[in-house]
Amino acid sequence: MRLFDLHCDTIVPLCDRKEDFYCRDTQFSLADLDKFQCLCQTMAVFVPDICPKGGGKAYADRYLDYLEELAVLQGDIAGLAESAADIEALTKKGKCALIRSIESGRALDGDLENVSHFAGRGVKIMTLVWNGENELGSGNSANGGLTSFGRQVIRKMEEVHMIIDASHLNDPGFDDLCSATDGPFIATHSNLRSVCPHKRNLKDWQFQEIVRRGGLVGVNLYRHFLGEDGSGCLDQVYRHVSHMLELGGEDVIACGSDFDGAEISPDLNSPFKLGAAAAYLLSHGISQAVIDKMYFDNAMAFLKRTEA
Repeated sequence: MRLFDLHCDTIVPLCDRKEDFYCRDTQFSLADLDKFQCLCQTMAVFVPDICPKGGGKAYADRYLDYLEELAVLQGDIAGLAESAADIEALTKKGKCALIRSIESGRALDGDLENVSHFAGRGVKIMTLVWNGENELGSGNSANGGLTSFGRQVIRKMEEVHMIIDASHLNDPGFDDLCSATDGPFIATHSNLRSVCPHKRNLKDWQFQEIVRRGGLVGVNLYRHFLGEDGSGCLDQVYRHVSHMLELGGEDVIACGSDFDGAEISPDLNSPFKLGAAAAYLLSHGISQAVIDKMYFDNAMAFLKRTEA
């Protein structure tokens, strides 16, 4: 199986517990790496809204340090990637390609220069917000759109070729993002509100705007973003995927598991189990070509397109 996952939070528990990539107490583990033809995992450093003011940069740097240490210590199975070429080189050697990302612009501490700092550390993707408010704007649990600083951050991210992640933005913030840039952006771990009416999910028109811009949307496996009953079953994954395709998302749909950052059904709670999800989608009429796009090809194509 080939898998390119746009979001997991695994580096936080690994660092806190001083574990490595073979850890089996986390949802994401490289203990089963030999079962994959290609594996690329985006490792998000989650910076909570309660992080003390002025402490976001140091907080994020701590987890980035640990990720880089593990990539050296376990260089036989994993390596850090900053480009599509890096991913191809690592996966050809049978290694997991690891992409650095940050979840929440709280990490910037309100300092625009920290965008360059994290870009210099190889961070490829950053969400502007998490659930609450920060210096950039408001998440889905707060009111208000982007701040003037948030708009400056968007311009700076584009300048340093850091990918803008719209996941967690509330509706006014999404509107502001659309007005602040004409370029593509992604939603690494977001589902559809028309399928599961949670405000954390995207409205159909928001998904279609990402399609229009040539972005990506990663299907999130969190139980309560998949369905109102919280079962997080395979059929709910299918319903989101099916509707995304109806909305024109064949070249945009991707995987955004949220491993180790969310409650996920036992049927789906590890990268290896996503093989069964692919089989379920295939049995319900989703073609193998579309599954290949969702699981790997669309994310790779986006990187190549935006690096050109």
